[in-house]
Amino acid sequence: MKTAVISGGAGGLGRAMAVRLQGQGWRCYLLDIDISGLVENDLQRPLACDLTDAAQLEATTAKILSQSPAVDLVIYNAGITHIGPFEGLDDITLRKLFEINFFAATNMARAFLRPVRAARGTHLAISSVAGFSPLFHRTAYAASKHALEGFFSSLRSEEAPHGVTTVIAAPSFVATNIGNDARQADGTARPGSASDGIDYMSAETAAAVILRGAARGADFVPVGRVARLGHLIHRASPRLFRHLMERKIAGQ
Repeated sequence: MKTAVISGGAGGLGRAMAVRLQGQGWRCYLLDIDISGLVENDLQRPLACDLTDAAQLEATTAKILSQSPAVDLVIYNAGITHIGPFEGLDDITLRKLFEINFFAATNMARAFLRPVRAARGTHLAISSVAGFSPLFHRTAYAASKHALEGFFSSLRSEEAPHGVTTVIAAPSFVATNIGNDARQADGTARPGSASDGIDYMSAETAAAVILRGAARGADFVPVGRVARLGHLIHRASPRLFRHLMERKIAGQ
């Protein structure tokens, strides 16, 4: 039986990927702060964990490895967004984005480095269109996702000699929390809750595209029409991409 560890696995895109993997017979460890809506069974192992807490991550990792010493797939999906101009962004909020979106993922990668090597498995980082391009009113979010892509694209070269594949997926707008914004006073919010997105896709559709890309060992998986076109346009002409992005998002 293959084993996957998914951060942010209790809902949205993380849950959709877990359901798809479980349908293929994978055992999935689902890490999230709130796992109250999940039921444990042979293929689903929910674990409450604040990934920004080093002691909790260490204890959770130890529990997983006591049951599954080799890990075939680690999906770095946990994250939050921040919506608002940089003018109103304080340092505490900026660091909060990096703690959850970047450092939680790198700490997880360190914890599962050898177990993934043992399985000759895969690291799968869930980035965003904002990970390879600018995005209006998302300075902190884009910075954290750019850092995430830089880390995993560099890790790819280090882990390849161990038979490990490293995949970066970049979804555009996934409608996981539309109508449930619950934006905090500091401007942070749950992913998929923004009302200024375009061409939304479902979590199930995004999960299918991401996992197909990971299965074929793709280095980079743009997810959705906006991500595919955005990646091509940004590579060809960053200025044109910025113009189109500002017209579609900033102009709303």
